[in-house]
Formats: sequence, C-alpha cells, structure tokens
Amino acid sequence: MTETGRLLIVHGPNLNLLGTREPEIYGTATIEDINELCRETGRQLGFEVETAQSNHEGELVDAIQDARSTADGIVINPAAYTHTSVAIADALAAVGLPVVEVHLSNVHAREEFRRHSYVSPLASAVIAGAGITGYRFAVEHLAELLGNGS
Repeated sequence: MTETGRLLIVHGPNLNLLGTREPEIYGTATIEDINELCRETGRQLGFEVETAQSNHEGELVDAIQDARSTADGIVINPAAYTHTSVAIADALAAVGLPVVEVHLSNVHAREEFRRHSYVSPLASAVIAGAGITGYRFAVEHLAELLGNGS
C-alpha cells in the first residue's frame, strides 16, 4: 500500500452520460455525483481517490496499468466492456491490485448477455443493483481489504 492510500475508480463507456441516459435504469445521479461520493467515502477511510472515465477500451487499459504504481485498489464499472473485454480483464490481472466490480443496475435481472462478466473472476466483490450506493460499498470494501476499514 502507498503511504497515503489511494484508490482508482474506473468508469467505462457511456457512464459520462449518467443523469440523462436511461434514468429509469441508471438513475439520475451524474458521474460527478458518483466521483464525489467515492472521494468523500475515501477521505473518511483514509484514502485519496482518483477517477478515470473513457469510452475507449485502450484508454481504460492504460488507466488500469498506470494504477500499478499509483493505487492500492481499483473500483471498476466496466459498463458494456464487462461483457466483451478480455483486454480489461487482462490488465486487471496484470496489475494484481484488489478489484471491486460495480454496476448501477442489477445486470442479472436484465438481458442475458449482461449476465456474463470477464471482470467478475478477478474481483473480490461484485456489487450490482444498488445504484450509486454500490460505489460507496465498493470503496468501503476495498478499505477493509487494505486494512483501513471502519
């Protein structure tokens, strides 16, 4: 663990549209609302929180790889890449940091293709269907894994 304790929150494609994108599924909170929730939860638990969002798979892979030297754990909502990206799964495996996978909606109650995740086997926990509160749960879980939990 780094001296200050750092977590990276990774948001996949289309999450930049939160607040206006299908609010009946994803709610009305924006990505900045989620980032602020994560930063505040992290602060309370002794962690700095950095965030990254991209609609491009390679940029997400780069952010994950960079976390190898800048973070102690990763919270990731890979969004649509959950179901398609071996590259993101490989990056998470390569960096060897604890990972928590988050989904705003309950992916298991949606279309069949959303029920498969390349990330889940690498995650210490998967939180789905809790809305933005799932991100708070994820940060708290990582803090406990890293020895800073309440």
